[in-house]
Amino acid sequence: MTSTPCIQKTSDRPPPVWVEVDAAAYRHNLRALDRVLQSGTLRMAVIKANAYGHGARLIAPLAVAEGVDYLGVHSLEEFAEISDLTGATPVCLLGPTLPDDAPAVVASGAEVTVSDLRVAAALADAARAQDRRVALHVKAETGTHRQGILPDEIPEWGCFFEQHPAMRFRGLHTHYANIEDTTDHTIARQQLARLRDIQRRFAEAGLEPDLVHSACSAAAIVMEQTHGNLVRLGIASYGLWPSRETFLSTLLSHRMGPELVPALSWKTRIAQIKDVPDGEYVGYGCTFRTTRAMRLAVLPVGYYDGYDRHLSGRGHVLVHGRRAPIVGRVCMNMTMVDVTDIPEADLGAEVILIGRSGSESVSADTLAALCGTINYEIVTRIGRHLPRVLRGSRS
Repeated sequence: MTSTPCIQKTSDRPPPVWVEVDAAAYRHNLRALDRVLQSGTLRMAVIKANAYGHGARLIAPLAVAEGVDYLGVHSLEEFAEISDLTGATPVCLLGPTLPDDAPAVVASGAEVTVSDLRVAAALADAARAQDRRVALHVKAETGTHRQGILPDEIPEWGCFFEQHPAMRFRGLHTHYANIEDTTDHTIARQQLARLRDIQRRFAEAGLEPDLVHSACSAAAIVMEQTHGNLVRLGIASYGLWPSRETFLSTLLSHRMGPELVPALSWKTRIAQIKDVPDGEYVGYGCTFRTTRAMRLAVLPVGYYDGYDRHLSGRGHVLVHGRRAPIVGRVCMNMTMVDVTDIPEADLGAEVILIGRSGSESVSADTLAALCGTINYEIVTRIGRHLPRVLRGSRS
């Protein structure tokens, strides 16, 4: 397994392309979100997908130091990457586990999401072989139709827990299908009602989970009735709103939402300056032709690094606090930008792909709009091979 390169302190010579993570911004976001939660609600910091592109090995210690009650990852492989940084904070595997992974999962000590009795049985067998107890979070199907058990399966799960006392019913949870993309939360309310019905049926079978959790970032912000006794804080903890609709929902409810501060900046450096005559083509496919003599900067970043090809001829970067438009197609490892009107642009100069320079900024939301996607995809697709640099104190 390849870990994400992490740098704690920058040298006098920054790498050609890198990501900066603002520790103070991440702490601020967790605290801002905590203020919108009901009193006593536990917090899970979700750090799956390399902490949404921010670098799991940078974010995990920040979250632990901030006193979160859980860490959430997708898989055993993701847990292995940060297992030495979690301390006493429990970790929950939120994604699917396969039966042949059961021995390694049990040995890891992680808590496990389950929605298939065959997987649960494999975990029970592994627990018996290793003389261990395992905390299970049973996922309920309420309308997303991914992981999840149906109400009719509850009697079988009741028998399972009765037959396997080493299996602890730690959590019951679900995930909302349509809480971010709309200001009408009717479907989310229906899903919450289904979750409560499943919880009631488990209680009738003599089973009470320690935790009931359904709230992602959007639900935590706009529907306090979803909080249960644990919320899963993902995209918003990194300072990005789950959607415009989530932000609008807070305005329509006439209450103050959390003030979020993006924790991630993405930077590169000018690798070459080129003077290009009038009438010349730039880049693959001859999609751009100069209409004047132009001065171009070549950037050592491209779609291999996660800088989306849809930004070709549409996006811009920041150089010395000014916008430099992308010309031609974004290449695998390079991108060309127009710096004709930025005379101070020179070899080695810092370039902002995501972040702020002077009074100008480029956000993940801006890039998402240009690419026809969501801010989640923009940040999580930033290449794992790129160094993540922590800015600010861990304390």
